[in-house]
Amino acid sequence: MKQQFSLQKSPHTILIISMRYLGDVLLTTPLIRSFKKAYPDSNIDVLVYSHTASMLEGNPDIREVVTTVQHPNFTDTIILFKKIFRKYNLCIVTQTGDRRFLYGLISASNRIGFVPPRPEKGWWKRFFTQGWIEFDNIENHTILEFLKLSSILNVPSLYDLVPPKSEKFLAPANFNITENYAVLHVHPQWRYKQWHNQGWIEIGEYLQSRELKIILSGGPSEDEKVYIHQIQKKLPKNTLNLAGKISLANLSHIISHAKLFIGPDTGITHLAAATGTQVIALFGPSNPVKWAPWPINYHLNQNPFITKGSQHINNVFLVQGEGSCVPCYQEGCDKHRLSKSECLEKLTSKKVIEYIDLALKINTATI
Repeated sequence: MKQQFSLQKSPHTILIISMRYLGDVLLTTPLIRSFKKAYPDSNIDVLVYSHTASMLEGNPDIREVVTTVQHPNFTDTIILFKKIFRKYNLCIVTQTGDRRFLYGLISASNRIGFVPPRPEKGWWKRFFTQGWIEFDNIENHTILEFLKLSSILNVPSLYDLVPPKSEKFLAPANFNITENYAVLHVHPQWRYKQWHNQGWIEIGEYLQSRELKIILSGGPSEDEKVYIHQIQKKLPKNTLNLAGKISLANLSHIISHAKLFIGPDTGITHLAAATGTQVIALFGPSNPVKWAPWPINYHLNQNPFITKGSQHINNVFLVQGEGSCVPCYQEGCDKHRLSKSECLEKLTSKKVIEYIDLALKINTATI
């Protein structure tokens, strides 16, 4: 269900609230671009968590990235309230959570956003927004779901993601952008999305046999850096580990010049797809209809990927784990984020290497 809404005049200021993970923030950028195209004279701000703001670096459609901490105390909340209170003509809320709803309520007199379907908890929020649409968490790709918000105001949808970009690329030590290299992102945020170490080691050896240097990407947390370092020790000696050492914008630049990117269902894999590089995405329990990386130059208002099976569209190769239960939509076999996923444990490097060969063949053909 949906409630349409019409503005009496073009909004001068717009706030878009996207308070979730890095990947979700990136997947909001087509919505941001759609509104900037429809209202080119408007000033668009985006409210995100502090640790995800880097995903919007250099975005030309945004005036300001407004940040708050993920778990604000009373002082944090008051500071944010003062910053956004009635500062906007229009607020767009991209999640259904109570805190996002409250921020939207205080920031603008005109609000559109998602609401839970009846009779789920929070369905009443529709009475406090001028335009709303019931949130679908299964049947639509996240980008297409976000773009439903533009339809409330009859704003035409644009489908291209906008990766972060720095004014000046700062090359890390021992890196040469003219080299032939592949980027591997071996550590997802949650254990249930993780592929087995032996698989990464075997494809690392194969990539070396194809004369590709290996670059490891990763975040700054100590646990992640330790995990990546342990894998690095079993990879070719010239492997370059960039975990926690560069910005997202610089990583985006590095990935954009890679021959290949391989990663699990995580925000950096979405980022890699947005750069146009050939991407191999390793999927297990996750729903590819909703969470598959968005292929470059895909401009259709329909899901790029189907639920079952390994698939290829434009620059994205989606390699699905093994098992009749795949995808189960659960957080691993034990149904919590720290559990293993048998479908990914059974995914062999041989299957991934088949897609590596195909991606490299396509890459060579386009040079």
